[in-house]
Amino acid sequence: MQGALEKSILATRWLLAVFLVGLGVALALYAVRFVWKLGKLAADLFEPDDSVFLLGVLHLLDAALVASLIVMVVISSWDSLVSKLTDDNGTSKVAWATKIDATNLKLKLATAIVAISSIHLLQIFMSVGSYGDREIIWALALHGMFVGGGFLLAVMDRLGAKPEPG
Repeated sequence: MQGALEKSILATRWLLAVFLVGLGVALALYAVRFVWKLGKLAADLFEPDDSVFLLGVLHLLDAALVASLIVMVVISSWDSLVSKLTDDNGTSKVAWATKIDATNLKLKLATAIVAISSIHLLQIFMSVGSYGDREIIWALALHGMFVGGGFLLAVMDRLGAKPEPG
């Protein structure tokens, strides 16, 4: 009985496949949106106001960070929680992902969120006239919370780290 129960509990990890494949589909849809934004950027290439072009580039940078975040989560989660990604010889296809454990992934996610928030804040500052004071204050407060949360995660990671044998 215990063996069957353990096997069924272990098999639940395959339910994660639905979420991870769903993230892959979302990434494909996001790639289509990225190409559309790139087309808009090309249309604004000869816009006399440089800030319009720069804002378009920032939108693309933002999209690239989000896409990278999705890939990190999907690959490292699949490899560590669902099934090892190996070739026919049993060699890891994603040896670089083995360096991304749960704590490391949280720090990378927090860093990416802070970077994305920074890009949005820069976009607001570049067109500050089209935002009200309340919107700007909220954007600054939320960004500060993201920075503070990332800092706390880093501090907790440092405090919880095991000393390396020396």
